[in-house]
Amino acid sequence: MTDQTVTLAHGAGGKQTNELIEQVFHAHFANPQFTGDDAAVLALPEGRVAMSTDGFIVSPWEFPGGNIGKLSICGTVNDLACMGAVPLYLTCAFVIEEGFPLANLEKIAAAMEKTAAEAGVRIVAGDTKVAGKGQCDGVFITTTGIGVIPEGVTTSGTLAQPGDAVIVSGDIGRHGCTILLARNDFGIDADVTSDCAPLCGMVGEMLAATKNIHVIRDATRGGVGTVLYEITGQANVGVKLNASAIPVDSRVKGTCGMLGLEPLYLACEGRLVIIAPQSEVPALLEALHGNKYGEGAAVIGEITAENPGRVVLETEIGTQTLLPQPKGELLPRIC
Repeated sequence: MTDQTVTLAHGAGGKQTNELIEQVFHAHFANPQFTGDDAAVLALPEGRVAMSTDGFIVSPWEFPGGNIGKLSICGTVNDLACMGAVPLYLTCAFVIEEGFPLANLEKIAAAMEKTAAEAGVRIVAGDTKVAGKGQCDGVFITTTGIGVIPEGVTTSGTLAQPGDAVIVSGDIGRHGCTILLARNDFGIDADVTSDCAPLCGMVGEMLAATKNIHVIRDATRGGVGTVLYEITGQANVGVKLNASAIPVDSRVKGTCGMLGLEPLYLACEGRLVIIAPQSEVPALLEALHGNKYGEGAAVIGEITAENPGRVVLETEIGTQTLLPQPKGELLPRIC
């Protein structure tokens, strides 16, 4: 393509649109189901399906550990995986700002291709729109995914029960901290990389070890703390956390300390909150520790009948405090 940036003509439906689709998107997303027709025609195995859609407006579009393209695939396949589903197909819609460099769009598409291949999911259809200069910020992506839930698997926040263990699949808060530092608003120099990753393979290994898992959630916007508050409301239970057991990277902890932030409320894009009976913990930890995305998995607390609707934190000095419920937007445009 001779043009070096995206122009309004690329969204007009004519020759330039076809060139953009063929030379960028079709070049990276081609597979037997990828269609140029108005809709993809797909075969689905028998059984229950899970379907999810998500929009991505992260700023900056590229960050240590990934970019908006990788994030758009991870976000949707992880949502499906949290329902126990094996992701099969994705669609994607782009809104691209006039003037966005084509080289950057190519990097985004390449990241999507690589991440989709790792997740075992196929991109089958999409849409491209070009917004005028200043009408959006760089590029926005929306992905929709569909997957099949294996027989015998049921997960929901409503299923958390008193006595269940609360597990996180690794250190928390890295994605939110990475985006904050990438914006360079505070002049803090810390080598933090986003945990952005597709987790469907790891969930499959967990379910192969035991299907007796009550809740799986990816701790994205709002982090682990927000996820736990959502679950307390869904199941009318309490949560008791052990502060000393919560894994936080030292650089994230240091950044939070300087800025007065709580790591439990910083976004993750490659971490799960898992709630399961205590009897299943050894099998789950073995499965998690055997996967590169779960090597830092740890039990951080338990579900309680006491204090329904609340998250209680047992501090490192043995006292107990109520984790304040999050309010407002801690850090906008992190995903």
